[in-house]
Amino acid sequence: MAAEPNGPILDGPRLESRSGGAPRQLVVFLHGYGADGNDLIDIGRAWQNLMPYAAFASPHAPYPCDQVPTGRQWFPLASRNANERWHGVTQAAPALQNFFDAELARHNLPASALALVGFSQGTMMALHAGLRRAVAPLAIVGYSGVLVMPQDAQPESFAVEIKSRPPVLLIHGDRDDLIPVQTIFQSSAGLASLDVPTEWHISGGIGHGIDQEGLRHGGEFLNRAISRQTAHLRPAHLRRETEGA
Repeated sequence: MAAEPNGPILDGPRLESRSGGAPRQLVVFLHGYGADGNDLIDIGRAWQNLMPYAAFASPHAPYPCDQVPTGRQWFPLASRNANERWHGVTQAAPALQNFFDAELARHNLPASALALVGFSQGTMMALHAGLRRAVAPLAIVGYSGVLVMPQDAQPESFAVEIKSRPPVLLIHGDRDDLIPVQTIFQSSAGLASLDVPTEWHISGGIGHGIDQEGLRHGGEFLNRAISRQTAHLRPAHLRRETEGA
């Protein structure tokens, strides 16, 4: 990662599409606090059979982590209050948006081919940045995270900022001691008030992490979004034949 006048340029591990040809979708993973892009890229390997035409990227967050010297952070978490998170996602979003645009251009893909997957702080970034894209992403999957809002604010108060409403899946462990599982209901209610279609899944016996059941739900959710995209792009006469079959 290099510093630029307009902010940091993000980089990280990538996987090309399993098909070997030009990808049709781009899935971007956003890691949690204290990790880096290597932490989630293996999920792409696990999902390649399910999404053979998808390319995957997992950028490192732009800043060294305050509490984990070997890791990265999207923004600091000193007090963990709502305003700290709000300022953090707001300040980190431009560099992330630039990364999305650059990766899409690298693959010659339209903005609608983007899908986002976040974990913890990465989920905060995925929701914040994804809902502010001019063109809606295919889908957003958020593990163990939360929809960040200004302190004491209602979602309606910043609804004007919301430019896209992609389908969202939130997944959370019921034994999470860092971000309590109850936040999944607060986030889903906030998203619903913004007219963002939202589903959720709670993983029993899981703490602040991702289990195999959560991985399955996330992969299948993205696969359905890709199927809808593929059906939309299919020529009209073929869609009619399929619907009439």
